Amino acid sequence: MESGPLLTNLSGSTAIVTFNRPESRNSLSTPILVELDKLLANLANNPALKTLVFTGVGDVFLSGANIPELSALDSGNARDFSRLGQKVVRRLTDTPQLTIAAINGYCMGGGLDFALACDIRLSSSSAVFAHPGARLGIITGWGGTQRLPRLIGKARAIEFFVTARRMKSTEALKIGLITSVCDPVIEGAMLLANKR
Repeated sequence: MESGPLLTNLSGSTAIVTFNRPESRNSLSTPILVELDKLLANLANNPALKTLVFTGVGDVFLSGANIPELSALDSGNARDFSRLGQKVVRRLTDTPQLTIAAINGYCMGGGLDFALACDIRLSSSSAVFAHPGARLGIITGWGGTQRLPRLIGKARAIEFFVTARRMKSTEALKIGLITSVCDPVIEGAMLLANKR
């Protein structure tokens, strides 16, 4: 059985990538971002793949950047970390395959930025979305400030960023952050992928 922080399973012309770091709530540390960048490059170069589906284990899709790691960064390292996250999200955006975020639970901070870079976002009914950086005195640096307003409007996005409030899947669907709610979300994603 495959193990590791990023699990990849192939189903026909679809690759399912599962974030598998339950001990850290699927946070995105530097080593994970490096590994994710390599994985995305490999998947993008596979002509047999038409769709990439991303999901998480347990009740977390992605919890965002690893906060203990962030708190230990100096200004130079912080810049490098931000650029690495931007590189990964840009690679995801440029991937030739259709990308689907199958958001199975908490989707926070940089994890939401990752989901926003996917072509389609589906969520389970228990999913929760937030950009909690304002409570920590930081703001997302991986493209969320540009992508979110395009999806839900400038005023809603600003309110979402500055209040750091949590949003449930019903509201996310209503305002266009996600395209549908389905349980289990991975089955909804695979139904969509298999229509291609």
